[in-house]
Amino acid sequence: MNILAEKFRDNIIAVVPITLIVIILNFTLVPLSTPFLIRFIIGSVFVIIGLSLFLVGVDLGITPLGSHTGSTLTKTNKLVIVLVAGLILGFFISIAEPGLLVFSNQVDFVTQGDISSVSILISVSIGLAIMIGLGFIRIIYNLPLYRILLVLYLIIFVLAFFTSPEFLAISFDASGATTGVLAVPFLLALSIGITKMKKDSKSSEKDSFGLVSIASTGAIIALMILGFFNRNLNFAAHIPENITESTEIIKPFTSIVTSVFNESFMSLLPLIIILFILQTVSFKLTKRAFIRILKGFIYALLGLFIFLVGVNAGFMEVGSKIGYTLALLDHKVYILLIAFLLGLFTIAAEPAVSVLTYQIEDITSGYVKKKAVLIPLSIGVGFAIMLSILKILVPSLQLWHLLLPGYIISLALMFMVPKLFVGIAFDAGGVATGPMTATFILAFTTGAANATPSANVLLDGFGMIALVALAPIITLQLLGFVFKIRSRKGGI
Repeated sequence: MNILAEKFRDNIIAVVPITLIVIILNFTLVPLSTPFLIRFIIGSVFVIIGLSLFLVGVDLGITPLGSHTGSTLTKTNKLVIVLVAGLILGFFISIAEPGLLVFSNQVDFVTQGDISSVSILISVSIGLAIMIGLGFIRIIYNLPLYRILLVLYLIIFVLAFFTSPEFLAISFDASGATTGVLAVPFLLALSIGITKMKKDSKSSEKDSFGLVSIASTGAIIALMILGFFNRNLNFAAHIPENITESTEIIKPFTSIVTSVFNESFMSLLPLIIILFILQTVSFKLTKRAFIRILKGFIYALLGLFIFLVGVNAGFMEVGSKIGYTLALLDHKVYILLIAFLLGLFTIAAEPAVSVLTYQIEDITSGYVKKKAVLIPLSIGVGFAIMLSILKILVPSLQLWHLLLPGYIISLALMFMVPKLFVGIAFDAGGVATGPMTATFILAFTTGAANATPSANVLLDGFGMIALVALAPIITLQLLGFVFKIRSRKGGI
């Protein structure tokens, strides 16, 4: 199966850089016990296999569901139906997103259940669903994306003044975690399906981007509102004392099989039910086409299960240990350098980023080359992760000190770059925050925060995903500005 081989190749390329960095650190700065290292390697293999199967399932089942749904909604020509469908699908797509599942479990663990994974999943999914409805309205009524984003981020900035620093960090992180390997292709398929009803091809091209960026703001707003009901929690009291290396190899994997399978099955079950309902009511696909989509869901379920087992039993634990150990070293330059390298290599190897760079090169007719996008994007994400570590090491440096000027620059650039690049740039924030960012690198930053006496794990360990999501927004808009200047000089 060519598509499966392609996904395996892409995910091997994505995971191998992290694996090599871990092995090098094992023989230099961060010696790991043999069982610990073996468990990490097993977890890495599980992550590769699981992600590959899951992405095949997305291509075969979940993306076609989004595409068929988008096409079906356009035929109704009824705004109410479009909005209700967007709300329902957005809610369940968010709940099934692997990155958000991992992220919510991390927050639950760090706060020892004070902020439960269920509350995060439900809140974020509601916020995402509402914003998908708004995104559909924008497409149907040709509302400018930059104006919608400007209003939404102004609302976020106002809410930020009333949000605790802890919830500020997890709110922006959740935005990046929820727009991952499942949500992004599904939302793009939905938006493309809806924009097909437009006769203006240029308008349709612009409107096919932007739904992901609008949807991601829903996660931020929803968790900020959730924070209003959790003002009195003493988060600082729930910092783990130490990170130990278990000598067990197989037991950590086998002990979570049942719970992880139940979590994976329940995440995808609503989408499977929706598929059967829509097939009966409107799709009317041939038996062969329907079975193909159903097979996709089976791949997705199996892949999500294997991925989560690998992440929870062997992969993230090493990331946390490395961040913890490096933060204890006297020379802090080591952890800053490793943070930069993690961002540089993981984003460069991210399959979705490769697709994005080809897309930009095609849209600009070759004026903006793939390499011209990939290099500054990788450097930008590397600096974002390095800044997240610097925020941990420097007590006076807070997340809003970085996010506020970053988003002011991003919003200002919207008025100076081609509007197509605005949609691409803000959507790219979700593309950059892929599975490696929400798992290994998140564990790396929380581990570093755990080892720093002046740091709070929830306040300082989180916020990294938010900075990674911000980097492409600025980088790609700057590229759009360069493209605009070059286009004028070239007379196009």
